[in-house]
Amino acid sequence: MTFLTDRKRAQGLGASGTGTHHHWQMMVSSTLLGVLVPLFVITFGLGLGGTYEEVLAYFSKPFPAIITGLTLVVGVIHVMREALVAIEDYMHGTAGKLTAIFVGAFCYTTIAAGLFALVKLAL
Repeated sequence: MTFLTDRKRAQGLGASGTGTHHHWQMMVSSTLLGVLVPLFVITFGLGLGGTYEEVLAYFSKPFPAIITGLTLVVGVIHVMREALVAIEDYMHGTAGKLTAIFVGAFCYTTIAAGLFALVKLAL
């Protein structure tokens, strides 16, 4: 006769143990976006209404360029993490793995292209 406690019966079942880590990642990125998005809207709004050369000169300054780049990076990573959670929940097998790889590649490509354009604009 084996005496198993409820904990022993449940061990190895359920969550993989990464839920808390993911929760904290999302909380940090949400907090950062709560600060960055209003700053981005303000800096973007101040850049509107000028000629092409004036807008280029405005976004060549360090503060608007840094705020724009940080908003892009944090926003895309936040969306990517949420998309990966949805994929893990609703897609299984090879299709889920391929979709997760595609989403990751697309998001990192978007970040790279956006930062490349921002650096090219600033120089």
